Amino acid sequence: MSSFESVLSAVGESKLTGFELRSFAMAGLSELDGYNWCGIYRLDGDTLVLDAYVGAHTDHTHIPVGRGVCGTAVAENKNQVIPDVCELTNYLSCSLETRSEIVVLIRRGNHILGQIDIDGHSVGTFRSNDEEFLESLGKMLAQNWD
Repeated sequence: MSSFESVLSAVGESKLTGFELRSFAMAGLSELDGYNWCGIYRLDGDTLVLDAYVGAHTDHTHIPVGRGVCGTAVAENKNQVIPDVCELTNYLSCSLETRSEIVVLIRRGNHILGQIDIDGHSVGTFRSNDEEFLESLGKMLAQNWD
């Protein structure tokens, strides 16, 4: 069984809900190679609010829609896979070690609940299979969001 499958299995079998489930999921993600900072941002109006996370402290606890990779994902209603954050002009740096980032929206129907945000310390850490995996995880989290 792959690491992706292990995380999905553990979250799917969990009886947790809401913040506790999101915390459990982020802890599982943080065990994967290259997943150096793992967090959830909840969408509250036009602001993303930091929820459960595992990793270094960040000053970015509230991000306006449209700002940075996280805000752009919501503004464009589209996941973001950034091979090298140094090439972005609107990047919000959480850590000098971060070189790549993936943001996958969590939806209930057409409504965006929030997003999964993962930082990697190497250029090109995330690929399409990471996005597919995180979309599957996002669907599980959306079912037990509250």
